[in-house]
Order: sequence, then C-alpha cells, then structure tokens
Amino acid sequence: MDTARRTPRTLAIAGVVIALAAGLTGCTNAVGMRAAPSANAAACAAAQVRLPATVDSTYDLRNTNAQSTAAWGDPEAALYHCGVAVPTVSDLPCFTLGSVDWIRDDRGKQIVYTTFGRSPAVQVVVDTSKTGSAVLQDLATAVSTLPEDGHKCLDPSDVQG
Repeated sequence: MDTARRTPRTLAIAGVVIALAAGLTGCTNAVGMRAAPSANAAACAAAQVRLPATVDSTYDLRNTNAQSTAAWGDPEAALYHCGVAVPTVSDLPCFTLGSVDWIRDDRGKQIVYTTFGRSPAVQVVVDTSKTGSAVLQDLATAVSTLPEDGHKCLDPSDVQG
C-alpha cells in the first residue's frame, strides 16, 4: 500500500517540477527572432562562434531564440541573421569595409546591411538612433569567415563603357 501512495505523489512532484521549469524558461531575456532560410549552413555556425560579446563599445550580446541569430543591446541596437538570401545584383549602395562587401538599405530609423559576395549571406539591422556602421567593423572577424562567392562591389567607373 505504501508503494501505491508513492507513485501518485512522485508523479505529482515530477509534474510540479516540469511545470515550474517550463514556466521559468518563459522568463528568459532571449530576444525573439526568426531563423533565416539557410541558418543551418555550417559556415553560419563557424561565424556564430566568432561574434563579439560587445558592439560599438556599448551594446552587449544577448540570447536569441533562433539559430544563427544574434542581438546586441537592450532594447536592441543591432540584430544579426546568418543564412539570408544571397544577393547577386542590386541597385543599392555597395561598399567595402575591411575584407567584406556590404549592401546598404536605408529604411528610416533602421539601416539593413547585407553582405555581398558571401554565401551564405548575413544581414545586420542597425537602429540608427543608437549606433551605426561601427557595428559592421566589430562583426568583421566573424563575417569574413563566410565563403566568398566571386561577386564584388563595383565602382560606377568599373561598369561605364
């Protein structure tokens, strides 16, 4: 009879522990993000482990809930996604910073930077009220590990006949 009482009690305790653990995981400080289509690429994992703990000497790295993503600042000053669609042609401004080419897409309070000539591609969204392209400088070591695909930023004089 003692054994019969222990089983329901043990199950009840286990249920409480599971419920408590599930409740606590909802209280994490993780930034809700969505993984990019090619986030599972091995090159994204190699870049991910090289991401800096701080960007722009101010914003600390935070936990995210999606593969190959990162966020800095609370609230977020910069968001990072590896595995986004690889751009091949763009009429947006393209520039080189260190050894990485970037496409710049101004969207009001945000600037979206996407690597050009890297596969998989990385996208970095910067809140311009908090920081700027200094974030790209801080990400250079990680992003430069992504394989080059042969595309390069061109100067207008390179394409005029």
